[in-house]
Amino acid sequence: MMRALLLGALAMLASMPLRAQPLVADLSQHLVAITAGFTGADIVMFGATDGPGDVVVVVTGPPKPTIVRRKGRFAGIWVNRESMLFADAPTFYGVVSSKPIDEILSPQQLDRHQIGVDHVRLLPPNPEARRDDIPEFREALVRARQRDGLFTTEPGKVTFLGERLFRARMTLPARVTTGTYRVQVILVRDGQVVTVQTTPLLVSKIGFSADVFDFAHQNSVSYGLIAILIAAAAGWTAAAAFRRI
Repeated sequence: MMRALLLGALAMLASMPLRAQPLVADLSQHLVAITAGFTGADIVMFGATDGPGDVVVVVTGPPKPTIVRRKGRFAGIWVNRESMLFADAPTFYGVVSSKPIDEILSPQQLDRHQIGVDHVRLLPPNPEARRDDIPEFREALVRARQRDGLFTTEPGKVTFLGERLFRARMTLPARVTTGTYRVQVILVRDGQVVTVQTTPLLVSKIGFSADVFDFAHQNSVSYGLIAILIAAAAGWTAAAAFRRI
């Protein structure tokens, strides 16, 4: 596998006009297929630069509205008291880099290019309405995503073969959302972003699990009735089995 990736990178480098493109990169696969036994997937990125530099790879999942709730005590029990909606929270956000990102770029550059979990723009639809509460709810959202392995930052995961060829690996956990992901490969020199190459990555259900997913969304009433019948049948079977014991 490693040999094939290296040969592919060498072929790209050989075909690249001298000094024409500072960065050429690609993915080992452009489709991640989610089947019934899906436990996660490794995405491999490889490429070549026109000279020394650092490489950062950012993978962003499709954004979706996300509600974060804060619990409080009411009548002696914990209940959801307050909530905040984040309009476009990425369902996945991963960064791998040749060095720690704060050693490659300044905080201003990290903010500008949204590199690193702390620099992703996570805001409610009207951030002025509850400005003081945003940091607390944002931290809760990030913490929940990190707990599920959906927000990650891994320095040292981009490795160079010589000065120009590089290889990077990122793991997508089993709980990833389907949709089109954005893979950005960023070349950095002297604390400045030289160029950014963006490639789409499709994460999609296939096979029986995809058929069940489509049926559940297109025929929600029928799916609900079938689920109730299956649960009732399972309960009746279990009860009958215990009566025989």
